[in-house]
Amino acid sequence: MLIRIASALLVAGLLASAPAAQAQTRKVVRKTTTKKTIPKKAPVKTTTKVVVPTPPPVVVAPLTQAEANSGLKDALTKGVTKAVQFASEPDGYNLNDDIHIPFPEDAMMMKTVLSRLPGSATLLETFETQLNRAAEAAAPQAKDIFVNALANINFADALSLVTSSSPDAATQYLKKTTYAQLAAAFHPSIEAAIGQVGAGKAYAQMTNQYNRIPLMTPVQTDLVGYTTNKAVDGLFVLLAKEESKIRKNPAARTSDIMKRVFGSIGK
Repeated sequence: MLIRIASALLVAGLLASAPAAQAQTRKVVRKTTTKKTIPKKAPVKTTTKVVVPTPPPVVVAPLTQAEANSGLKDALTKGVTKAVQFASEPDGYNLNDDIHIPFPEDAMMMKTVLSRLPGSATLLETFETQLNRAAEAAAPQAKDIFVNALANINFADALSLVTSSSPDAATQYLKKTTYAQLAAAFHPSIEAAIGQVGAGKAYAQMTNQYNRIPLMTPVQTDLVGYTTNKAVDGLFVLLAKEESKIRKNPAARTSDIMKRVFGSIGK
């Protein structure tokens, strides 16, 4: 009997402690999940490459002899016009160091001796100015002479001159082939101008004074010939400068034929 009671009590004790034990042993396991932050990728830019087609090369037709001849004469005519216009202006020769006509070289001894005489300095200075005035007065007559001379340039020579590397090739060619003709045609104009400006009278007065000095060799300068050559030389100097401008500066090419001819050089 006692054994049954003890057993019953033991069972009862076990049943009473079972919920607490279950509560202690039952463990709720919660998983903690760490959420990873994935950085956003920058959007990928797509560049579309535009392919521009290469234009076909511009084919420039070779310069013909006829074009070279026409363009060269056009350029020289323009150069002559500007050169003559500049030389014809007051002091066009006199105040231009490049073309100023000095006292005749073979009369320099006369100039030196006379400069020592009272009152001669003014006469000498006036005379030199008058030589330049004579050239300025005669310069307009040169235009037609130059233009007529241009007609003698043939086609083959024109092409060679246009393609030359020398900035004044055409001017030098013209000077070589027409200088004597130009000087001969220019001579009467210079002679008349020397008389008009008084240079001839002043020169005669100086030579008379000088030739009376004992032991001095008489001066026999061809004043007209000297002034003519210097005046023509000066025109070629001015023409060379105008030719160089046309060759080097596209803005100086004022006609289509000049643009075509001188613009084709080096292409």
